[in-house]
Amino acid sequence: MSTDSYQSVYREKLLEHLLVGELLKYSWFEHGASLEVSQPAIDRAGHDIVLEANGVTRHVQLKTSSTVATTGRQNVHLGLAQKPSGCVIWVRFDPASMVLGPFLFFGSAPGAALPALDGFKVAMHTKGNAQGIKAQRHGLRVVPLSKFKAVDTIAALYATLFGKPGHDKAPAMQGPPVEPRCVLSQPSPLSGLD
Repeated sequence: MSTDSYQSVYREKLLEHLLVGELLKYSWFEHGASLEVSQPAIDRAGHDIVLEANGVTRHVQLKTSSTVATTGRQNVHLGLAQKPSGCVIWVRFDPASMVLGPFLFFGSAPGAALPALDGFKVAMHTKGNAQGIKAQRHGLRVVPLSKFKAVDTIAALYATLFGKPGHDKAPAMQGPPVEPRCVLSQPSPLSGLD
C-alpha cells in the first residue's frame, strides 16, 4: 500500500496547509497581510476553509489530485450554494515535490453566488450496500473538469478569489518582515528554571 493511500488524510491536510501558506504569503507581500483564514468546527455545509479579503468572503471546498492523476470530475457539496461566494479550489500538485499548481477553480466572480448545481448529476456512493447497490449522495453533484477554470499561479488564484490586485485598503508590506524584539529591564522570573 502506498503512502498516498495509507496516509491520504495526512496528505490532504498537508496540501491544505501549503495552499493556505502560499495565499497568506502572497497577501503579506502584495496586499498588506489582509487575508483572514478560518475553518468550520463541523463539516456539514461542504466547505473546508473560509477565506476573507478585499471585502469578499469565500467558503471554499478543497479538492486535490496530483498532476499525473487522470481525475476528470469532482463531487461538489450543495451547501456551497447557500454560502456567499462559495467555490471549489482543485489543487493540482507534483507528487514528487509537493509543489502546488496549477489550480482549478469552480465558482463565480468575487461577491457572486456559486453557479447553479441543479443541472449536474447526483453523486453516487463509491461502495455498494449489502445488495451491491450504490446509493445516491443527494447532497453532492458531479462537476466535470470542463466546468473548472484553469488558474496557473497563486497570484492569479488570489485575484480570482478576491478581485484584481491593488484593491485592498491596507498598504502592502514593504521589505522583509521585522522580527519582534522583547527587551527585559529586569531578569525574567523564569530564568534559572531550565
